Amino acid sequence: MPTESASCSTSRQAKQKRKSHSLSIRRTNSSEQERTGLPRDMLEGQDSKLPSSVRSTLLELFGQIEREFENLYIENLELRREIDTLNERLAAEGQAIDGAELSKGQLKTKASHSTSQLSQKLKTTYKASTSKIVSSFKTTTSRAACQLVKEYIGHRDGIWDVSVARTQPVVLGTASADHTALLWSIETGKCLVKYAGHVGSVNSIKFHPSEQLALTASGDQTAHIWRYAVQLPTPQPVADTSQISGEDEVECSDKDEPDLDGDVSSDCPTIRVPLTSLKSHQGVVIAADWLVGGKQAVTASWDRTANLYDVETSELVHSLTGHDQELTHCCTHPTQRLVVTSSRDTTFRLWDFRDPSIHSVNVFQGHTDTVTSAVFTVGDNVVSGSDDRTVKVWDLKNMRSPIATIRTDSAINRINVCVGQKIIALPHDNRQVRLFDMSGVRLARLPRSSRQGHRRMVCCSAWSEDHPVCNLFTCGFDRQAIGWNINIPALLQEK
Repeated sequence: MPTESASCSTSRQAKQKRKSHSLSIRRTNSSEQERTGLPRDMLEGQDSKLPSSVRSTLLELFGQIEREFENLYIENLELRREIDTLNERLAAEGQAIDGAELSKGQLKTKASHSTSQLSQKLKTTYKASTSKIVSSFKTTTSRAACQLVKEYIGHRDGIWDVSVARTQPVVLGTASADHTALLWSIETGKCLVKYAGHVGSVNSIKFHPSEQLALTASGDQTAHIWRYAVQLPTPQPVADTSQISGEDEVECSDKDEPDLDGDVSSDCPTIRVPLTSLKSHQGVVIAADWLVGGKQAVTASWDRTANLYDVETSELVHSLTGHDQELTHCCTHPTQRLVVTSSRDTTFRLWDFRDPSIHSVNVFQGHTDTVTSAVFTVGDNVVSGSDDRTVKVWDLKNMRSPIATIRTDSAINRINVCVGQKIIALPHDNRQVRLFDMSGVRLARLPRSSRQGHRRMVCCSAWSEDHPVCNLFTCGFDRQAIGWNINIPALLQEK
């Protein structure tokens, strides 16, 4: 009992000391702020060649840095005081065990263990605070390097897929749950062609590598090939959206979504009959793509199979089986007869058709949830995204483990890789779009606020490296597609 009262009194004294010390720190900190306020006012009053907007932004950022380090300084002092208090408490407890004193070695071991824990806490706090500072700089850089250029509004339901034509004239294609696919003028945002041949949700759209043909996959268990002919309208001046801040995150309701009372696609020429209909699946066709050369097409379905078709005859060439659950995506290599399929069974498979007499398959296992997409890059790499919130970069020559892993805070949907610059665009369930390089370094986050960006889940991304105005497109369940101008050299320079 006497020992317990001594321990309690020691704890009370330590708390009183810490409390009084904390108050003195706050008083000191406030006086320091008063002292540093004068130089800052003097700095703001000095002549400078910098523009006022840039100058005010710099002052704001430096002010944030100063406040962060002041908070770190206070937390550092308080943590050091806690270490001293804990050492005193351990010493008091050591005298109470069986009326005997602990050896110096035992006390040193306990104290050092507690000190290491608190030191780790200090390091974690420091890293979190400094990362917040770095994040503010990255946000400013992203805002300047990633600008919203055009919004494509006309669908009456969510947009699942977006794609860019590979032949002239270069147009944008979108596939929607409203049972239609639309072709758009990239420069003006005007709808050029409406395809209404499906009787179910249109889940993907891909353009032929050399002809004005489109391939769409649908929930009606078919894939359609249809021909289009468009005449591009005269481009209009692009509005400057660079002054719109992308930092403020807001919660948007359905009232904030684009006003779609008027159907902008009603004036477009409408195609209702396909050239070819591919019909061999027993479930939803979730994706489709052209093999190199455009003479064959591959489809992926919820019936757990992928089918390879001859485009000219519509005949089924191969049925690719092996996945244990529904397929979610398929993609073809740009220069080789390779296909990759992804599935809800947490795997993706590589199918090799380079030898006409035999096709091989390799299984990639590395995710813990649905693989939402897997895409090829130039060379021997595949990039996969998953609902497990990770993106993995794989070497086709070594399938055992990924060469890079990107961990995020939200499930990832259909990714796309800028082949020339090797930049990965990640569309997320949480309405964000982030850009990473192939080694896993984050480059930017696309701006999103109440006035720009997606208001619902972002479903897909697509690069258009040769377009002078928009080189990245995204689409989402807010019924709109967005064209972005990404200043890639600026992003790579900041990296």
